[in-house]
Amino acid sequence: QVQLVESGGGLVQAGTSLTLSCAASGRTISTYVMGWFRQATRKEREFVAGISRTGGTTDYTDAVKGRFTISRDNAKNTVFLQMNSLKSEDTAVYYCAAAHSTLIWRGEATYAYWGQGTQVTVSS
Repeated sequence: QVQLVESGGGLVQAGTSLTLSCAASGRTISTYVMGWFRQATRKEREFVAGISRTGGTTDYTDAVKGRFTISRDNAKNTVFLQMNSLKSEDTAVYYCAAAHSTLIWRGEATYAYWGQGTQVTVSS
């Protein structure tokens, strides 16, 4: 079992930056593909970014490419999401998730463990 706890969310102005953290406990995350998802009000949860077990490969949804960066520190059992040039449409609850996988998948069903989410609100 892996327990995931997100932090770093908040209310920010458009154009600014925010970094989310996902701290894992219970097991080392080095054997998991990690992902960030988000869910805006009245919308379905969507894939944002994913990172391979070693951090050598990343994947991003088109809406955040060039603005967001996912990274991981396996020694600290933590995953990060650096978000730059934030837009009002980035407003959502952001979730961290872990998958037993060797590839990065965008589908929710692949991810077995989820955090409780952290709210990001971007004011324009």
